[in-house]
Amino acid sequence: MGNLKITTFQGYLFWENTDKNLQNISLKLSSIREKTDLIILPEMFTTGFSMNAAELAETMDGKTISWMKETARKYDTVITGSVIISENGKYYNRLIWMRPDGSFETYDKKHLFTLAKEENTYTAGNKRLIVDLNGWRICPVVCYDLRFPVWLNNVDEVYDLLIVVANWPERRSHHWRSLITARAIENQAYVIGLNRVGHDGHEVYHSGDSSCIDPLGNVVYYKRDEEDLYTFTISLDEVEKTRQSLPFLKDADHFTLQ
Repeated sequence: MGNLKITTFQGYLFWENTDKNLQNISLKLSSIREKTDLIILPEMFTTGFSMNAAELAETMDGKTISWMKETARKYDTVITGSVIISENGKYYNRLIWMRPDGSFETYDKKHLFTLAKEENTYTAGNKRLIVDLNGWRICPVVCYDLRFPVWLNNVDEVYDLLIVVANWPERRSHHWRSLITARAIENQAYVIGLNRVGHDGHEVYHSGDSSCIDPLGNVVYYKRDEEDLYTFTISLDEVEKTRQSLPFLKDADHFTLQ
């Protein structure tokens, strides 16, 4: 079974400043010296978690999508993260899964964060995304989705890796870390939670606490309080061995979402 080499960027996000964020991310990525299969960026990586969609939203042929296409091609890798997108008169917190050949998939955040009144600005998605990369089945989601285990259950549409891109505040970092570990153990999958660091435009502090947890709940990677570009490798053999030795998923409940 194949390994997957992943590069995560736990970055500081300049508030509502697309050009400065793309410039900073490009600079940080330029230090990559080895081939990587996947680069992961935070939620709303060009703006921070903003409700100012009318001013900040881009189209699917806009600046950020063009940057993602060029960056994926340059590093011969998939690159993913979420951005503010305007489409058919609506705004979406949309994750882009960009391949090096310029083809892509999208996932619109399903659970909008009502404490920030995200639902008053953005339209929720209603379809989960499972993508294939080098034989891995990968489910990428966005921030608040992490709190909803039925949405992320690994029974009917099986995945090997769950990715959560986020702007998760430090004051609830215990929830963030606990839920990432819980999702890994219950779904017998790797989980990568990739968060931002620093204060946003509302002076809310984000400590990062980005991590990768293996299917048994062990920590593969963890970083707090500072920008960090880090590359590590995960093993599909570990997923298969865990599911064979502890075949809990066959006893899992099936759900019909309404």
